[in-house]
Amino acid sequence: MTILYLITKAELGGAQVHLLDLVRGFREQHDLYLGVGDRGYLTEAAEAMGVKCEVIPGLIHAMKPHVDVQGLVNTAKLIRRVKPDLVHAHTSKAGVLGRIAARMAGVPAVFTAHTWCFAEGASRKWKLFGVPAERISGRLGTAIITVSEANRRLALDYGVAQGGRIVTVHNGVPDSPLRAELDSQAPLRIVMVARFVPQKAQRMLLKAVASRGLPVEIDFVGDGETRPQMEALAAELGLASRVNFLGSRKDVEDILSKSHIFALPTNWEGFPLSILEAMRAGLPVVASRVGGIEEAVSDGETGMLSEAGDQEGFENKLAMVVYDRALRLRLGAAGRARYEREFTISAMLRKTQHVYNHVRARREGTPDLSRRSLDSILN
Repeated sequence: MTILYLITKAELGGAQVHLLDLVRGFREQHDLYLGVGDRGYLTEAAEAMGVKCEVIPGLIHAMKPHVDVQGLVNTAKLIRRVKPDLVHAHTSKAGVLGRIAARMAGVPAVFTAHTWCFAEGASRKWKLFGVPAERISGRLGTAIITVSEANRRLALDYGVAQGGRIVTVHNGVPDSPLRAELDSQAPLRIVMVARFVPQKAQRMLLKAVASRGLPVEIDFVGDGETRPQMEALAAELGLASRVNFLGSRKDVEDILSKSHIFALPTNWEGFPLSILEAMRAGLPVVASRVGGIEEAVSDGETGMLSEAGDQEGFENKLAMVVYDRALRLRLGAAGRARYEREFTISAMLRKTQHVYNHVRARREGTPDLSRRSLDSILN
C-alpha cells in the first residue's frame, strides 16, 4: 500500500513522535511519503529512515483563509503526484485540508485526532471555525482515529462523524531496556516531562513540594513560555537548589530511569505519551484526572489521580507516594504490567493496520470487511 502522511508542523511534539512511530513501524511493508508544512525534527528523522518528505507551502497552523487555499491546492497537487492508496492526516489543519484534498482526488482518507480544536483549552476562535470545519471534513474522510475514548466521546458529542466511523486506537510507545530503580538511594527524584505552557501546571508541583516539605528533587524536562515564571517561583519557594530545569531533551528514557516518581499535574490533556513512557519505565504516576489519562492510569492501581486544579488533592496523592515505599513499588510494577498489555507500539501498529485494511476494503467493495464497523474489526 502507498500511504501519504500529512501533518502541519515538523517540530518535536507528541503528534510528531506518534507519526514517526508509524513511519518506523510501517516503512518495511508500505511505500510511505510525508507531507509537512515545514521542516524540523520529524522530517530529519523520517528522511534518515529513507522516507521521502515534502514541504507543502500553505500548510501552516495559523488560520489564514488565503494561505489555507494555497495549502489545499498544494496538498491536492501532492496527492495527484504521489497517487497514494490512502492519505493519513494528523493535527487539525492538515486533517481538514488533507481530507478535502483527498476527496477531490478520489483517495480514501484517515484522520488521527490527537486532540480536538474544540477540546477544553482551545481558543474561542478555533472553536468557532474548527467545529464546522471538522464536521464537514469528518463527512469527507473515510475513518477517524482518536487516541483516547475521551476524545472519541467528545467527537460524538460535537457531531463530527457517525459513531461507526470513529474508532479509538490508544497511543503506544516502543519498549526500552531502561527501568527506574525505585529502591535506589535518596534523595527521591520526581520528574515531569511537559512543555512550559499554561495548560501544564508545573506550578502545582513546585507548591506541593514546598508546602509539604517533601524531601525530593525535581527534574523538569521541556521548554516553553512559562519556564521563566517557574524558575522564579522555584527560587521564591526556596527550592532553587533542588529543582533542575533540563530543557528539551532527547534522552528522556535515561532521565526516567534515574527517577522515582512521574508527575503530570495538568489542566487538560488528550492522551499524553509522556505517561506511557513513565509506565514503560516502571514509574508510579501522579497526575490529573483529565482527558484520556484515566484510560492509562487507574487511581490506586497504576498511579494516583487528583482533579484538575485541586492543589490539596494533588499534594495529598503526591505525599502518599513519596512517603510510602511499598506503594511506590506496587504502583510502578502495575504500571509496567499495564504498559506491556495495552500500550506497546506493536499493539498500536496492529490496530492501525486494521483501520487501513478496513478503509481499503470499503474503497474496493470487499463485502465482509467493508460492511463491518471500525470498532468490530479491532475486537
